[in-house]
Amino acid sequence: MRRLFIALLAIATLAACGAGESRVITARGVERETPADAPVARTVRGLTAFGHALLTATAKPGVNAVLSPLSVGYAYGVARAGAAERTGAELDRIFGFPAEGPHTSFNTLTRRIVTVDGPPPAPAPGATRDAQDGEPARPVVGLANGLFTQKGLSVGPEFLRTLAAQYGTGAREVDFTGDARDVIDAWAREQTAGRIKKVFGQLAPETKLVIANALYLKAEWATAFTDPPEKNASFTRADGTAVRTDLMHRTGSLPYAAGSGWQAVELPYAKSDLVMWILLPRPGGSPADLLAPAVMSEVAAGLRNAPVKIVIPRWDFTTNLDLKEPLRKLGLTGSDYSGIVPGAFLDQAVHRATITVDEWGTEAAAVTGLAFPISAMVPPEAEVRADRPFAFAVVHRPTLAPLFIGQVADPTARG
Repeated sequence: MRRLFIALLAIATLAACGAGESRVITARGVERETPADAPVARTVRGLTAFGHALLTATAKPGVNAVLSPLSVGYAYGVARAGAAERTGAELDRIFGFPAEGPHTSFNTLTRRIVTVDGPPPAPAPGATRDAQDGEPARPVVGLANGLFTQKGLSVGPEFLRTLAAQYGTGAREVDFTGDARDVIDAWAREQTAGRIKKVFGQLAPETKLVIANALYLKAEWATAFTDPPEKNASFTRADGTAVRTDLMHRTGSLPYAAGSGWQAVELPYAKSDLVMWILLPRPGGSPADLLAPAVMSEVAAGLRNAPVKIVIPRWDFTTNLDLKEPLRKLGLTGSDYSGIVPGAFLDQAVHRATITVDEWGTEAAAVTGLAFPISAMVPPEAEVRADRPFAFAVVHRPTLAPLFIGQVADPTARG
């Protein structure tokens, strides 16, 4: 029966649903799977290492930075399902994807972390909290994956099957010669409760396909910072200069750890398994260094409840990244995603993240967008420019017998 089911999937026709001209195309008859033994731990280790590498490559000293390894990982994980062999191998190395692929892991993580079915509710405008008013709410965690394709573009059936089986989504048809960017931006606003308003500044005219991921979090502290803050307190920047800001504080029993040159405290969010780690280096130390996988593992192993006074500022900022160059420096040179659509190659990759932290909790959102033109011929992944002396060999491929070998030192010389 399983072989018959797989065979049927291989020849599955596409089912289109939706109103008007905007259709969502999915692999017919493919239900969202519930993986039993997904390699979640390996995938998370890879994302942790990737997040540290990306932050180190992009964060400027003394400048605020926020990014979502999970959102970037999801977007490239979806793309991984259609990557050619060399490109896929590079993605696996950079993101630490398991050999069997990240799809079942992301499927499992979605089921464990996400708390809302569909877009998250937008916060009520002007809503305020009273220090004495009720108990904290449950967190809202939303995660969505979107595939936007040019109308009439034929997406590979195996890629669609993976989308349906592991990510619970399909391909939404749009018009990249018309309002596609507006449609994608509207999707991002809806999926992030209005926190992120656009994905791409501009899309290349040749774009025919976009993969997008949106992640949204709104979570309240299990215990809010309701004591009056330290007003006009000093915050010393990396260069030794100081700014004035309010510092929230509270004292209580909290998970705490300390190591060589760092302290860490865990702030739990209400009614969930979510926490925030505050990782404080010694004066002059690098905050980004504390996000290295080895330190993160040391923090996790060392946290113990202890009486702690925690003093932190509020923060509210956004980071916008062009991902192509930093990922190229990390080793992603391949751009062949012909398993999605023949001729698809990655042209643009962007990431936007925003976070607000105050005495009540955290609201954060991230969007990752990957844009793909389609070419009749996949662009070269490497250039072999023999404009200097080179060797050659005429080889019988099955046996590797060298029929002729030699070198070209001057192609203009005769005789």
